[in-house]
Amino acid sequence: MNKYLFLLLPVLCFNIALAQKPIQSRDYPQDYFRYPLDLPPSIAGGFAELRPNHFHAGLDFRTNQRTGYPVHAAADGYISRIRVQFGGGGNIVYINHPNGYTTVYMHNMSFAPEIDKALHDYQYAHQLYEVDFNLPPNQINVRKGDVIAISGQSGAVAGPHSHFEIRETKSEQTINPQLFGITIPDHVQPTIMAAGVYELSDKPFSEHTPHQFFVVSGAAGNYHLLHPQVIEVSGNTAFGISTVDRNSASSNPNGAYSIELMIDGKTVYTFAAERFGFDQTHAINAYIDYPSFLREHRFMQKCFIPPGSRISLYPQSINRGVINFNDNQMHDVRYIVKDVAGNTSTLSLKVHSTPYPQAAATKPPSNLFYYDKVNVFTSSRLKVIIDPGNLYDNVEFTYDSLARRPGKYSITHRIHNKFIPIHDRYQIWIKPDVSLGQLAGKAVITGSGGLCDSCIYENGYVKGMARSFGDFYVTVDTIPPYVNPINIHNGSNMSKARGIYFRIGDNLTGVKTYNGKIDGKWVLMKWDYKTKVLSYTFDDSLSRGKHSLELVVGDAKNNFTQYIAQFTR
Repeated sequence: MNKYLFLLLPVLCFNIALAQKPIQSRDYPQDYFRYPLDLPPSIAGGFAELRPNHFHAGLDFRTNQRTGYPVHAAADGYISRIRVQFGGGGNIVYINHPNGYTTVYMHNMSFAPEIDKALHDYQYAHQLYEVDFNLPPNQINVRKGDVIAISGQSGAVAGPHSHFEIRETKSEQTINPQLFGITIPDHVQPTIMAAGVYELSDKPFSEHTPHQFFVVSGAAGNYHLLHPQVIEVSGNTAFGISTVDRNSASSNPNGAYSIELMIDGKTVYTFAAERFGFDQTHAINAYIDYPSFLREHRFMQKCFIPPGSRISLYPQSINRGVINFNDNQMHDVRYIVKDVAGNTSTLSLKVHSTPYPQAAATKPPSNLFYYDKVNVFTSSRLKVIIDPGNLYDNVEFTYDSLARRPGKYSITHRIHNKFIPIHDRYQIWIKPDVSLGQLAGKAVITGSGGLCDSCIYENGYVKGMARSFGDFYVTVDTIPPYVNPINIHNGSNMSKARGIYFRIGDNLTGVKTYNGKIDGKWVLMKWDYKTKVLSYTFDDSLSRGKHSLELVVGDAKNNFTQYIAQFTR
């Protein structure tokens, strides 16, 4: 018997390993990539973690709340792309690897000398600080472990860390690095905080969808309703869950890797944080209960898929996770939440089904907008055009007009409401109620729905691209950006200064360009996202003596501010 048990042990261990394998569509190389830092792995942000308006695209490695750590190439390859953003990822470098993947390193303080020279040459050649350019293969080759950057906090970040991604080079989809063996020590089960039940009936999901949220209690992976009860359900019903995950390296709440919903032992819905495309990331607003997020700042994750949502984070579903309860029976509902290490938490509910009353057949309402069609709304002074793919579900569209606000050039147009998310952008055309005259080139559309992009005046309308529903009206931007010098004035002696500093900004359409020249020659000026400080750092190329500085800052509507000063160096 002992001999046979010995023979069976490898099979048992193999089966256990299979059971712990995360839900994924394919296998990924193991032991190919190394960690980007020589620090014990600990993360402040996980892959596909829920963020406002986007899924987090990588792992945020902690750097002990400081900058200055070497960032290493994860594998052999070549520098394929360099990018500098005012916000976003700040100073970013990309490495293409021969196995078909690209690694990405963000928020760096600085780059290795050869990378920095390529960046510096490109910035001066194009006279731009914010750049994004590709390098030819083998211009800058790197070996696994080479230092390619120094960690920092550049871009739109709250504190120092190193953001790391692994992307499929051909598709540019970003993939969970932990599936490549870039794992975080983890023996902690996910935490479940609440469950949701939605009565969909035969209507699209909206802010009016009846729902119930239930507080959850439990520990060690076993959860139950804080107040146990049988939940009454009827007709088309869907479920949601509020859950986070933690690991053994930090107490920071991250996103769970997978969520399965089972009805009477059968899986009807699966979410898995394996991979997604950047054109899909805004669909987080279809994945979460968006009205609840806006009203209560709650991330309730819907365990059902809107018909217009197309993201690769849903590997499986039956009828999009929507269940028709109509048999007057008791049913078992079970959530299974896992992290990438296989730690598991479960929540079980009991629901009682009752038949949903059959409504008489009716025609769709005349104001119904379809997620898979071009939708057009027109009034005497407004036109709205929404292309297919911008709505996640059908919408019973509403419109109202409000009085013209003082100083504005049109009435306010209330275009539906903020609780229905838009995937990308849609067109708004507004006919001004007051003549724009010579200000036509300065006209923009804005309001509670946000500032519209690409605003132009054409054929009697101000036209723009909106990213959300809300209130919109026409106004004009005639105010140039502000330029406030911090350490310079005309005639300054700058011999002991490290650089020249300004604080710049704009009241409406935003800073679009900034160009600094010293003695008539363009100089590189860096704009920091967090402080809004624009700076030029002195170097040995600037001789001692008297110099002239010119700084010109422009906004998106071609309003410019010029600052001129003489200084001594």
